[in-house]
Amino acid sequence: MILSTTPQIEGRPIREYKGVVTGEVIIGANVLKDFMAGLTDFFGGRSGSYEKVLIEAKDSSMQEMMQRAQALGANAVVGIDIDYETIGANGSMLMVATSGTAVVI
Repeated sequence: MILSTTPQIEGRPIREYKGVVTGEVIIGANVLKDFMAGLTDFFGGRSGSYEKVLIEAKDSSMQEMMQRAQALGANAVVGIDIDYETIGANGSMLMVATSGTAVVI
């Protein structure tokens, strides 16, 4: 499965459009990660624990979108958009939503 943020794949004409596909993941960071991120915020630097959660959520959302595209008979998803949002009390949960167009190339 080819996944691309561009509207087309160079040298691979789109033969058929299957429709819009999405993937959505809502994931929480646990209390320990919140505590460690608070220390990182205080002392400066990158928050490895939050970065791992972010990567996990993005990968899961992309995988879900890809599976939906495959179910439609697509072999590629073009025009992918990835949106990140915090939700829940005090922004304690992270939502990652991906969308794109399932196509046959």
